[in-house]
Amino acid sequence: MSSSRLHRPLVAVSAAMAGMAVVSVLGLVLDDRLLAGEPMWAKPFKFAVSFVAYCLSLAWMLSLLPRQSRAGRRAASWAGTVVAVACAAEMALIAGQAVRGRRSHFNYATPLDSAVFTAMGVMAMVIWCGTLAVAVLLFRARMADRATVWTIRLSTVLALVGAGFGVLMTRPAPGQRRGVSDVVGAHSVGVPDGGPGLPLLGWSTTGGDLRIPHFVGMHALQVLPLLLLALLVLARRRPRLADPATRLRLMLVASGAYAAVVALLGWQALRGRPLVHPDAATLAAAAAIAALTAAGIVAALRTRAPAADPLTRHHEPEPVR
Repeated sequence: MSSSRLHRPLVAVSAAMAGMAVVSVLGLVLDDRLLAGEPMWAKPFKFAVSFVAYCLSLAWMLSLLPRQSRAGRRAASWAGTVVAVACAAEMALIAGQAVRGRRSHFNYATPLDSAVFTAMGVMAMVIWCGTLAVAVLLFRARMADRATVWTIRLSTVLALVGAGFGVLMTRPAPGQRRGVSDVVGAHSVGVPDGGPGLPLLGWSTTGGDLRIPHFVGMHALQVLPLLLLALLVLARRRPRLADPATRLRLMLVASGAYAAVVALLGWQALRGRPLVHPDAATLAAAAAIAALTAAGIVAALRTRAPAADPLTRHHEPEPVR
């Protein structure tokens, strides 16, 4: 795949976000102000790094779309550009609030703060819709390798699900009232925002935290394709993995396991349980996911589907859906 096929606006925004991450690191070092219990520049840093990975992943996925029609190419280009512009705009709003020493999220303290957060919500929805458009294009695309096409399709769907957890954060927390409270919405469940949290990430260690399934879900865009890449590298030494049908089955198992983990993290957060202190129900669900995943991997490696099985044909020269 030539670098010239990478979506240029997404690549450009990724480069700008990398620069913003460096600026945020300097802010973390030089600016000792705290906001809601976190360093002032922690949020810009986390968003910058996340946007680098997100935009590069989408740029790569768009480069895999076959150039079948002018309309399809135009739709892919527009979807990528919309996501790139919205990411840049949201990052500018977050950084601007950090410069002002103000909360960027859930802040209704002043008309300006309220307008900024509302604009951020609009940008987040634009990113979600743009990513949905990319997902639709990926599901309609014809590609030769089934493991690759299903990996990028399912990772995009999981990213959309993860992003959806952001909507839950905007609900008023106990004691908050729209039109009255300066802050409406929260990351944490069962405890106030700003309490004890994991270093840098800030995820609550005393209650549930919706940022966890949000983060894990969105970064399926990187984790699952990297897992597929690892299988391709291992295939050089493990002949069984050289079989495209085997890789497809393994990636379907991995995608299912990843979806189950996102669901588990969301369930844990909504019940107000901290990630680092899981209860018996959480541990039991995690054990079940691990056991089912292990069984799925064994079955994927042992199963030899008939050549006529449409999920495992790989000797046909025609592209497949």
